[in-house]
Amino acid sequence: MQFVTVLAADAPEPASSDPRLIIAALIGIAVVVVLITWIKLHPFIALTVGAIGLGLGAGLAAADTATSFSKGFGDTMASVGLLIGLGAMFGKLLADSGGADQIVDTLVGRAGPRSLPWLMALVGAIIGLPMFFEIGVVLLIPVIILVARRSGLPLFRIAIPTLAGLSVMHGLVPPHPGPLVAVSALSANLGLTLALGILVAIPTVIIAGPLFSRFAAKWVDIPVPDLFTTGGDAAGTATGTAEAREAAAEDPDGPGAPARRRPSFGVTLACILLPVVLMLAKAIADVVAPDAENTLKDAVDFIGTPLIALTIAVLVGIVGLGRGGGMDRSAISKTLSDSLPPIAGILLIVGAGGGLKQVLIDTGLAQIIANAVEGSALPVLLLAWIVAVLIRVATGSATVATVTASGILAPVAADLSSPMVSLMVLAIGSGSLFLSHVNDAGFWLIKEYLGTTVGQNLKTWTVMECLISVCGLIGVLLLSVVV
Repeated sequence: MQFVTVLAADAPEPASSDPRLIIAALIGIAVVVVLITWIKLHPFIALTVGAIGLGLGAGLAAADTATSFSKGFGDTMASVGLLIGLGAMFGKLLADSGGADQIVDTLVGRAGPRSLPWLMALVGAIIGLPMFFEIGVVLLIPVIILVARRSGLPLFRIAIPTLAGLSVMHGLVPPHPGPLVAVSALSANLGLTLALGILVAIPTVIIAGPLFSRFAAKWVDIPVPDLFTTGGDAAGTATGTAEAREAAAEDPDGPGAPARRRPSFGVTLACILLPVVLMLAKAIADVVAPDAENTLKDAVDFIGTPLIALTIAVLVGIVGLGRGGGMDRSAISKTLSDSLPPIAGILLIVGAGGGLKQVLIDTGLAQIIANAVEGSALPVLLLAWIVAVLIRVATGSATVATVTASGILAPVAADLSSPMVSLMVLAIGSGSLFLSHVNDAGFWLIKEYLGTTVGQNLKTWTVMECLISVCGLIGVLLLSVVV
């Protein structure tokens, strides 16, 4: 993980004076919110206008601002956009083949309304362990939507626990790529960090997932998005009304729904878990034999790359789900083609969110934050959390927050005991999740998939992320008393 040091050393210098830069960042983000919520401008345009205005206002040259936005857009499309496209194909194949029906009916049939949110939190945590958050979202959104539609529960009773499981893994538990960055940068003990991370993660998922979902579902009661509809969905179950949810729960397959061939539960589960296993294998290989140079290690690294793992999942899904569900070649081709048009808007919005994030990074805002906390007398774990929070809120990137905070605090970690270094990794990971808002590409990914407004997303997704961050910090501070 040599790149951590490089990134920290190459952090952009501030483009202007500190007050001007901070004011420009605040105004730029406010403009994005106003354009979307009041002017009702499309989020892609609003994010683009806000990002360009922010860069110019912060003192970046016009050409540099455009280049920065384009770079952020392109990097996001390369890292997330391709995965969204593959995930949409896989999700549509899962839905049209009947595989999603098989998984959803099994989950709903074996778990009652009270236990289903808890089960979904576990599913989110398991799926999210080896992969970045956006990839887990792409894989699980079809399941979230179909479980909500078929179970009759409000959308956020299902979505929040699943997303909480994903997000907590993203911030707290190696071998997830996020915490591994901090483990490497701070020279922490991986096994100890993993054990302490699990101790912090369990209560954090419970509080921010199943428990908070009760409130989120009351605050925002919206229709289940009309995505990934299957032959087993009753007409009107996407309306989200109490009557429709009751009808869906009583007759999930719809009135007079004909029996149809479906892939088996085992085959469907294997197709869903295939990319998870491939990426987890790569993560384990990177930990166990990071410097190995042999054909097996190269093969594991290749197939465990998210792009390759999801591509393999789609190809296997064509056979296992498509043919297993009785689909012929023309039906499979139509499913794959029909999966892409609905995500065009999501791709543009997520890409523009990445562009805004890159402009914020290139203005040097992270460096201002680093300078401000240098020499602070705050307790070291609280300081680590605060540094990560400030960079996360300013840049919208959990990864940038983790990398930058780790680089800032590496000299401090050198003088700490092994347990305290591991807890510092977790404090940084917790802080890197705080207050996801309009400069975070993940914010727009969740908003567009679940069909919320900006305000509704702030009341659900953003509050959940803040809960995870604060609960993680509390867990870290409590553990620091006994280790």
